[in-house]
Amino acid sequence: MTPDQTRAAEILQSHRESIDRLDSILVYTLGERFKHTQAVGELKALHDLPASDPAREATQIARLEELAGKADLDPVFAKKFLNFVISEVIRHHENTKNNK
Repeated sequence: MTPDQTRAAEILQSHRESIDRLDSILVYTLGERFKHTQAVGELKALHDLPASDPAREATQIARLEELAGKADLDPVFAKKFLNFVISEVIRHHENTKNNK
């Protein structure tokens, strides 16, 4: 291996370690988020509230798009990601409601 390749391998390893740490943060953060949304779902089911809140969802999507812009993240990707998370939350809320 040339010195340049050795240095590149070291840099690559450093990036991969950062990616691994960030993936862990993402997973644990999503876990925490879903704990709170599960509590929301249980509260909604207990009080016979709708599983979906379109106004809240629209506000959250707009907020995430703004944050994505500030974080130099593709806002289209951010919107797709939040839409996926929201659909999972609604599915959980509906399951909670149906099981009460």
